[in-house]
Amino acid sequence: MTTWSIELSEYGIKYDSQGPLQAQCLADFVAKLTSLIATEDQSWILHVDGLSNIKGSGAGIILEGPNEMMLELTIKFDFQGTNNQAEYEALLAGLRLAQIWPKL
Repeated sequence: MTTWSIELSEYGIKYDSQGPLQAQCLADFVAKLTSLIATEDQSWILHVDGLSNIKGSGAGIILEGPNEMMLELTIKFDFQGTNNQAEYEALLAGLRLAQIWPKL
């Protein structure tokens, strides 16, 4: 802060710090935001598994939502890769599915 004060004093600009944030302000902010969140459990669970063998690569995806909603999907990839690549692509596909599914 001293360095900034020295550099800013050259231009006639004065820096005043705002001081520490009051703990109650932070608590009020969190309380205000949490009241806006629905009390109903809106969590989704994503299970993915990718595989690769001499016949090709693929993925299995299960997306579980509230009210026992479940979506199962299998995908065949058009590339020959390692198991790690298939796992990564499965995760990406699962995240894309989770992103669009509630909007359908």
